[in-house]
Amino acid sequence: MTQPFDDPVKQEIWATLRALNDAWTQGLPDDLARYFHRDMIAITATDRHRLDGSAACIAAWKKFADAARIHHWREIDPVVHVYGNSAVVAYDFDMAFDLGGQAVHLGGRDMFFFVKEEGRWLAVADQFSPYPA
Repeated sequence: MTQPFDDPVKQEIWATLRALNDAWTQGLPDDLARYFHRDMIAITATDRHRLDGSAACIAAWKKFADAARIHHWREIDPVVHVYGNSAVVAYDFDMAFDLGGQAVHLGGRDMFFFVKEEGRWLAVADQFSPYPA
């Protein structure tokens, strides 16, 4: 896949985000441990309360990935803003999956916050939101 950013730092962050999404959408959610910071926090579509810590986040992504049969996932119109050793990545997404015998087509917005530690970009926060009605 061609990188949508000219800046090499933005390319590196985007490649991390893409690898993170590939892990859970392609059936390898345990690989998220490579991308989630130990103190990650997430607000997801399926959990009433925030997820606190990488173990809780990985468990939630794994639960969804194990329950769903994902047909496609696509990031749309990404933006990456870098602030020293931190960055925000936002994009819209489109996905289709089967869950509980139902075919689901879902679109929404996602925003990740990354920090660079020990030479790697790690996700420290994720905020999902559906498109407004």
